[in-house]
Amino acid sequence: MTTAVAPHGLTTVASTPAGKRADIYTGLRGRWWRFLVILVVTAVVLVPIASVVFLSLQPALGSTSTAPITLENFANVFSQTSVGTWMANSLAVTVITVLIAVIVAAPAGYVLSRARNRLVSGYSLVLFIVQSLPVVTAVIPLFILFAAIGLVDNLVGVTIIYVGSTMSVAIWMMAAYYDSIPIALEEAAWMDGCSVLGGFVRVVLRNSLPGILSTAIFAFLLAWNDYLIAVVFLRSDPNYTLPVGLETFFQQNATNWGLVMAVAVVMMLPPVLLFSVLNRYFSVGGIGGSLAGR
Repeated sequence: MTTAVAPHGLTTVASTPAGKRADIYTGLRGRWWRFLVILVVTAVVLVPIASVVFLSLQPALGSTSTAPITLENFANVFSQTSVGTWMANSLAVTVITVLIAVIVAAPAGYVLSRARNRLVSGYSLVLFIVQSLPVVTAVIPLFILFAAIGLVDNLVGVTIIYVGSTMSVAIWMMAAYYDSIPIALEEAAWMDGCSVLGGFVRVVLRNSLPGILSTAIFAFLLAWNDYLIAVVFLRSDPNYTLPVGLETFFQQNATNWGLVMAVAVVMMLPPVLLFSVLNRYFSVGGIGGSLAGR
């Protein structure tokens, strides 16, 4: 219902058409359905995580603590196991993988995005084929090769595999983001005296922070969460990463689930913190108005 001012200062009330009210109610019902669907999906995702956190705060097997919530499991895994060493190994391997992946994928993705010739097309096809192959198909050949050169049970060997398995997707991600940056910006920089490299660094790369962060997060998650490659190539306890170290807590007859869940929470913290810190730097359409008036 709307209110209008008529001549001579009189106020009249005009009713909203019935068809328009029906459209408003239909829109509201649609929003509520979408909200309920999102709520259910969120609950399905968060309930297992909440269960892991809850179990990690319960007293461990054989504990004398009577408190319903305790940090005893976390104290035990860091004081009585090699979780600290495994976490340091995982962080070292993951950080190196992320740095190399971003440093190599940034210029390679630019070539894939801007160049147009047969060589680049063939390079793009090779990347697509490599990306479509599962890593498990290369595990046995790589194990034989790395065993011959002494890279089995070595964090360097695992890092090399992570970088190789990340590179094809990382290059595609960077190329896809570069495609969203108008080439007219680079042409303007070239007219102002920039070289191709200068235009890439000062214009393209400077406006590609969301793409770089997306690539870095992808490489981080691949290296941090990997179990298959690590369990095949790492043999000794001091070289374990967290996913392989977590397996050592499972025993044939009994498993201390409090310790297992505590290690699982420790594994979840770095990705959660990473997303929390970097979320503010993601933007959509950040350069959408850069060519206004052209």
